[in-house]
Amino acid sequence: MNKATIRNILMLAVAALSASLEAPRLVHQPLSSATRELADASGAINSAVQNVADNITESHLGFDTNIYPGDRAMAAWKHSGEYEWVGYYLPAPCHKDDTWANTRAHLEQNGWGLAVIYVGQQTWGRRLPAAPAKAAKQTSAKSRKHKSSRSTGAMLRKSSTPIAAAGKDCSASLVTGAEGAVDARDAVARTAHEGFARGSVIFLDVEYMDVIPQPMRDYYRAWTRAVLADGRYRPGIYAHTRNAAAIYDDVSDEYSQAGISDDPPFWIAGAKGFSPGRPPTDVGHTFASAWQGALDVVRTHNGVQLPIDISVAAVASPSGAARTAEAR
Repeated sequence: MNKATIRNILMLAVAALSASLEAPRLVHQPLSSATRELADASGAINSAVQNVADNITESHLGFDTNIYPGDRAMAAWKHSGEYEWVGYYLPAPCHKDDTWANTRAHLEQNGWGLAVIYVGQQTWGRRLPAAPAKAAKQTSAKSRKHKSSRSTGAMLRKSSTPIAAAGKDCSASLVTGAEGAVDARDAVARTAHEGFARGSVIFLDVEYMDVIPQPMRDYYRAWTRAVLADGRYRPGIYAHTRNAAAIYDDVSDEYSQAGISDDPPFWIAGAKGFSPGRPPTDVGHTFASAWQGALDVVRTHNGVQLPIDISVAAVASPSGAARTAEAR
């Protein structure tokens, strides 16, 4: 339920209650006085209801699955009315499947919101050179403002997303700043080829790490910097809740250096306390714009069964077009 709908419901409820309470008194007043009093009351009610609606955090249910289920399956699930958006996987170095390609227009025409996902280079659990202790512990002013918390829950991986086996273009040896810039250009080109509007968000998938090594920091910072420099799209990050705060500091710094004051979009994975209907920030980070909390579950809608991961987002289309760095 969006804020406009909530506001309309509140307005009707308050108006009905007010009318039932005030009608007996106003009927005995002169018409001009009663009309003026009703007009004043209407303005006060409208202001109060808008204030309540503005402070309601929205929650929009979505899912992702690595292989495109097909048009019929997506139509069946859309008609169920439960899910509003779906993850849209670009072909990427560590996600070879291309079944989602060329489905954007069809999905949008059928009412689906989309979250564009680019699975870049991963550490594969290898002990790459660790980030300097001082840098690893540093917390930006922007992060302190958000008072983000780190979950101590069990590691959560997007295991329903088959990450490609290490190879010549998907390897821990490619976790470098130089490769981050290369992959950013690839992500932008593929997003443009799919026809996404300027200003759409591309979420770089950064899988869970026990420790974030310096090469990975160089990689995702360079990726973010290159997407911002291109100006057509907005870089976002998918990250595990344990890594999210540190990555947020780095990515926010890149946004600031590009002269952008907005928060970078963060889609955060963390199972603890998740349930549909809760806002993304309940993952434990107030900068979260989406929260993935149920992995490797199987759901059936209108006779179609799919293996999925379930998320909630603050908007009905997490990659929905926003202002680009160029437009700013």
